[in-house]
Amino acid sequence: MSETPLYSWHHKAGAYLVDFAGWQMPLHYGSQIEEHHQVRRTAGLFDVSHMGVVDIEGADATYFLRYVLANDVQKLRVGSALYSCLLNETGGVIDDLIVYRLENQRYRAVINAATRNKDLAWLEKYSEQFDIMITERTDMAVLALQGPQALAIASSVLESAVMERVKALKPFEFVMQDNDSVLIAKTGYTGEEGLEMIVPADRVVKLWKRFIAQGAKPCGLGARDTLRLEAGFNLYGSDMDETTSPLVSNLAWTVAWQDSEREFIGRKALEKEKKQGAQKQLVGLVMEHPGVLRNHQTIQIEGDGEGEITSGGFSPTLGYAIALARIPITGSKQGRVERRHQFIPVKIVKPPFVRHGQKVYQE
Repeated sequence: MSETPLYSWHHKAGAYLVDFAGWQMPLHYGSQIEEHHQVRRTAGLFDVSHMGVVDIEGADATYFLRYVLANDVQKLRVGSALYSCLLNETGGVIDDLIVYRLENQRYRAVINAATRNKDLAWLEKYSEQFDIMITERTDMAVLALQGPQALAIASSVLESAVMERVKALKPFEFVMQDNDSVLIAKTGYTGEEGLEMIVPADRVVKLWKRFIAQGAKPCGLGARDTLRLEAGFNLYGSDMDETTSPLVSNLAWTVAWQDSEREFIGRKALEKEKKQGAQKQLVGLVMEHPGVLRNHQTIQIEGDGEGEITSGGFSPTLGYAIALARIPITGSKQGRVERRHQFIPVKIVKPPFVRHGQKVYQE
């Protein structure tokens, strides 16, 4: 079982630790609901060092990433990042990740913990025909400071010159500091304003403690999941995987078609699927009746068949159950979910459900 550099701190703080993709990670520190509200109302701090950090550099780094990713790194300038899917030849999603352009031919990718080995093997397989070097940065840790007070707390910890640059960032932009050893990005997985930071592992405990001392509350993976669900963000392995394409996972926007000459892995399969027309879609569900929507529950849509909940749960912000579900293409705004031999009505909506602590879904 792997441990992040903050494992001892989590243990001493009384975190409820669980096995997540082979890592001992905090699920919560007492109350998952309170941690959820903490992020929506003030600021929460997450240890996400179980995620993989991978550097790709060399003369062909841009060409390589333009080939293995569905989104196009060519449109990135140094200091900006993008979200993309890593696809197989049939258009299925191997992983979803963020790529940062550090220099013209130097990039950094953050990949999911559960797919780390698979991703690295895939990248190494296709790197042989390119002049690049792939390095897994096991010397790095990752923190996420999220919530409406995140920047204020960061201002009390980071140097003023750095914070001036950070405050000027737009979403998916980042700055480097300390001889490029620290990356601070305007990204997140909660639907709130915040920062994600990639820092040397031997410095992360000190930085974590400083954020906590300034008012950030530690939050576990439980709150991270309810926050991302409210924000309408996909979870790999639940809302998409190697059997589903971006076109049926609400991620068509991450596929860059503009350069018709660019060949990327999975493009032909996606073009075929696009031409035939997608048969399914990923939508949001809202159940205002008491109860919780669960993964893999069946949703029935009168006249249009049935679909399946991919991510379900209770929304602490809204006070009722929400879910993401893959369903047939339909114009219906109503469905039914079976629970204990009863059929409970649900609304079919367009996610996200919550942004900045407020209901935003479209019915």
